This record gives sequence, structure tokens and C-alpha cells, in this order.
Amino acid sequence: MINALIISGSLVQDHEFIYPYYRLLEENAKVDVCLLGGNSVNGILGTRIPPNKDQEIIEIDKCKTDDYNLLVIPGGAKAMEYLRQDQEILKFIFNFNKEGKIIASICHGAQLLISAKIVKGRKVSGYYSVKDDIINAGGIYVDEPSVVDANLITTAHYKHLGPWMKKTIEIIKSK
Repeated sequence: MINALIISGSLVQDHEFIYPYYRLLEENAKVDVCLLGGNSVNGILGTRIPPNKDQEIIEIDKCKTDDYNLLVIPGGAKAMEYLRQDQEILKFIFNFNKEGKIIASICHGAQLLISAKIVKGRKVSGYYSVKDDIINAGGIYVDEPSVVDANLITTAHYKHLGPWMKKTIEIIKSK
């Protein structure tokens, strides 16, 4: 069973939230949504997040790593600027990684990986504008549709949503 948590916030890149959200539901996953502030928000393109109005939104202080085997981090430059300032979110990501659980990150989501201090010595993809940030954090920047390094599955752009989620689902199902 896939028990997924998607962490995001206001001005997330709409595609990068919606595609993994519905793709995981298609796999009969249990999908929880954690939004900064605990309220529904708008994506950068105006989509209401989460798109399912009945979806419960969980605040980070109520999330426990034991409850999930997959963490999804959608991108959106503006969303990440706020999220990466939240120490509880960074601690959750750090602990999730420490436990070796699968983390799937796209685009500017790499900024949360950097701020959670989990990229050093690892192959990571992220949006092209954060390439230097990944390198400066000790990561090895790779620009491919689906970059896998142990429990991290990353990609740079929503044009790679398909290969990224395909690899994510393949890996989580193999666990």
C-alpha cells in the first residue's frame, strides 16, 4: 500500500501538484496533503489546491514519518521560498530521508531538499535556476527526466512528470 504525503503551499506550480496527486490516487494510494498554514491555497496558475474540495489538509505538526512511505514535493519557486523557512517541514524531510523512505521532488522542490540538508554527495535534479544551489550544497546536478539516488527521485521540469512519476511508482511498489 502506498501511503503518500504531498507537502506544498500557496503558489505551488499547479501541474506539479495535480499530476502526482491524481496519479497516486489512480494507484489506490492513500494521499494526504500538508499545506503550509493548513488551509486550501491557489497554485501559481490559479488552480485551487488541493483540487478535491473534500480533501483533508494536515498541518506538518500532525504528520508523522511512520504514517507514510512516500513524500512528494511539488515545485513552484514562490511556494518554496515560504516552505523552506518552516523548520518543522525541513525537520520532517530530514527525518523522512534519514529513515530511507522515498522522496520524490520536482523542479524548485529541490530547494527544500537543500534546506533540509539532504543533497550532499547525491545526484539531484531540480529546475535549471537552482543548479548552482544544488552544487553549492554539495549535490551532483543531473538533468535527466528521472534521477534516482538511493531514496531520492528528482526531476527538473513538469515536462518530465510522466517519467518521474512512473519511476516513483515503480520504486515505491518494489519496497
